[in-house]
Amino acid sequence: MAFPLEGVRILSVEQYAAGPFGTLPLADLGAEIIRIENPADGGDIGRRVRLAGETSGEGMSLFHQTFNRNKKSITLDLKHPRGREIMHHLVARADAVFNNLRGDLPETLGLDYHSLGPVKRDIVCVHLSAYGRANERAGWPGYDYLMQAECGWFAVTGDPGGEPQRMGLSLVDLSAGLQGAVAILSGIIGARTTGVGGDLDVSLFRAAITSLAYVGTWYLSAGVNTGRNSRSAHPSITPSQLFRTRDGWIFIMCNKEKFWPRLCAAIGEPALADNPDYADFAGRLRHRDRLTQEIDRALSGRTTAEWMTVFSGEVPAAPVHDIKGALDSPFVHRDGHVLSCETSSGMTVTAPGPAVRVSGVTPRAEPAPGLAGDLVPVMAEIGIDREELAALQAAGIC
Repeated sequence: MAFPLEGVRILSVEQYAAGPFGTLPLADLGAEIIRIENPADGGDIGRRVRLAGETSGEGMSLFHQTFNRNKKSITLDLKHPRGREIMHHLVARADAVFNNLRGDLPETLGLDYHSLGPVKRDIVCVHLSAYGRANERAGWPGYDYLMQAECGWFAVTGDPGGEPQRMGLSLVDLSAGLQGAVAILSGIIGARTTGVGGDLDVSLFRAAITSLAYVGTWYLSAGVNTGRNSRSAHPSITPSQLFRTRDGWIFIMCNKEKFWPRLCAAIGEPALADNPDYADFAGRLRHRDRLTQEIDRALSGRTTAEWMTVFSGEVPAAPVHDIKGALDSPFVHRDGHVLSCETSSGMTVTAPGPAVRVSGVTPRAEPAPGLAGDLVPVMAEIGIDREELAALQAAGIC
């Protein structure tokens, strides 16, 4: 099977994390992603997000490399009339236009279907903003951590009694980006079926609210306001939480009744499975504190690694790693969960690889593009030669 999105072209006015993460899996699956960056300010700010002491080339930070492999880059001033004209020529050859700008900017910059539909009737326009484009917050700036705070995520993260905590990763950005990818693909499929494109909207705020999922349903339907549980425990299923081992922690998830007796046998405590207090999820939840102490005691005789060998896929369990431990795991490398590529400066970038694999095909691993690195060939496609391009660059349009 070839890369399934070969032949799909997406123009993307993307920046920082959420937007680039949305188009990343599409690029990995063969889509041509042409990033459109502002020539006046050094392009995407993500190019300049750097670790202290990082030695990557100018505008080619590891942060930028993370989100932009397998893509192309051009520069274009979308506020300039000539820049808009060039954009329209590019749109005529594209399947979709994506952006993750502030909600009031797509219309201002002519990136919505009202502006681009007359250029190409089946163009799909996808907008990923902070709060949406059609409400009183359309002009508000917004970021992941703000969404986590307002949408309840802080209140379900960490231990009871502690200060509110955000998730350790920017999961609102990442989930909103993936929702943007779904919007792009579904829009293209619909446009190819009907011959008519349109606008699709995603927002960080909406993605954060949507991700409340079942705890949101519990509150809206039954008035249950889920909070925090000790040891990151599941709110209703026990045992599904952290437990202590001889040298650290292990997370055990007996999320089906069949796993409870398996766990009891594996830890050498078969009598726990016969205890009527622990006969079902409801009973174990009522007696969670006592049960936690009993399982801790049983696990204290061996290390986390030893227990992982004992459980060996029979009991759902995972060691608690830091980032180093997670990415140094032999399983991660044996199963090809990381990709490496070499930049034009000779630096090797190794990063988490794509979640979606195409059977029998080696994942693509081209480094992120330099700013305007593909300007010459992309402009040549619409009839702009090097001489004209030089004039456009001198005028700050490209």
